Amino acid sequence: MKKSAKSAGNPDHPREIRRKLGLNQQQFWPMIGVTQSGGSRYESGRRMPRPVRELLRIVHVEGIPLPQVRGDDFALVHYLKKSRPGLYRDLKTAAQRDRKSRK
Repeated sequence: MKKSAKSAGNPDHPREIRRKLGLNQQQFWPMIGVTQSGGSRYESGRRMPRPVRELLRIVHVEGIPLPQVRGDDFALVHYLKKSRPGLYRDLKTAAQRDRKSRK
């Protein structure tokens, strides 16, 4: 099976995330509330809704365990990003540096 240009080598693509985890579509997509057929469409290039994209990014790209993801955390980040963009950027950069140093 030929990989699409968008997914080939792109670790953020949902197909690559799923394959990295060693799961088939029927195992992977229902874990985040998406049907297998819906997930298949996303893997084939159909636009993914933002909440699904963000969940994949947070859990599988950023590596934050799902139980740690809370709505009030998102509200705080949104507020900080909007009201103090400089501080938000500084904190984001520091967090990324910290995460890289732990690898």
